[in-house]
Amino acid sequence: MEPKGETQWSSILVPSVQEMVKEKLITTVPPRYIQSDQDKSGVVDNSGLLTEIPIIDMKQLCSLNSMDSVSELVNHGIDPCFLNKTKSEIQDFFNLPMEEKKKFWQQPNEMEGFGQAFVFSEDQKLDWADMFFFIVQPVLLRKPHLFPKLPLPFRDTLEMYSAQVKSIAKILIAKMGEVLQIKPEEIEDLFGDDMLQSMRMNYYPPCPEPHQVIGLTPHSDPVALTLLLQVNEVEGLQIKKDGKWVSVKPLPNAFIVNVGDVLEIITNGTYKSIEHRAVVNSEKERLSIATFHYPGLNNEISPSKSLVGKQKQGAKFRSLTTKDYLKGLFSSELYGKTYLDAMRI
Repeated sequence: MEPKGETQWSSILVPSVQEMVKEKLITTVPPRYIQSDQDKSGVVDNSGLLTEIPIIDMKQLCSLNSMDSVSELVNHGIDPCFLNKTKSEIQDFFNLPMEEKKKFWQQPNEMEGFGQAFVFSEDQKLDWADMFFFIVQPVLLRKPHLFPKLPLPFRDTLEMYSAQVKSIAKILIAKMGEVLQIKPEEIEDLFGDDMLQSMRMNYYPPCPEPHQVIGLTPHSDPVALTLLLQVNEVEGLQIKKDGKWVSVKPLPNAFIVNVGDVLEIITNGTYKSIEHRAVVNSEKERLSIATFHYPGLNNEISPSKSLVGKQKQGAKFRSLTTKDYLKGLFSSELYGKTYLDAMRI
């Protein structure tokens, strides 16, 4: 049985943007989606991309002396044919008839399912996107009406995908700890078998007025590590680097690796969580799947004791259990790095 109240995160139900576009009900953007005040300055052209976004070769990972807060990961060991199957089935899932998708829609007082996250007010501006969010690991936290009810073979595909991505995340986190000389047992205690893993599939429909909307509000991921797979090779993801927005050019079957707020806390600010956003276009939908990794619910999120012991400035962040951290996180809008800032001492 799921511990009562521990994962009852909620978000107000909103319309499906995909359905609005599919039914050709709109030629202009509804007022609730207009966010024309978004920062549109300082976008770096893709021509300089490879100097901006490092590429990490998983096969050479053990020889690296450092890692970046955002990277594109290649040679990660997951079969390209399996990734193509995963992508195809995600596309099919979003293309299900609305009557089928309603079975997986968000329920009152929940955030998991089809819809949008972090919506707490009827006046709140909305992203130009649909998402499907759910907890995958540990198994006992899965909502009975969501993951276990997904159609086959999609459910089995996601089960395998979950295990393989989790394995990569654990290797990357361990490597970061090794580089910073954090005691291996600290990392193992935080990210053991009880590691919390969730997924968010994103669908960004084409928009008749793309410059009036935002696909994904600028934010840093409030997690330890995110592995993002771009389902189709349509640009839209941007990261903030040195005060400028950098467009991320999709590499076939590569993962975008994002350091999240939790790793910034654990590394006492050495690794910075990366702020990012998604923009949309008027011609083509964009799809992606983000897999998030946290320490187990009852573990303590805090600066590493072995790391802080080597530093002069002391701990920069306060400590919270993952459960209490998530309660605070899912009680307010997600924007920028505001939640991480609230954790600073």
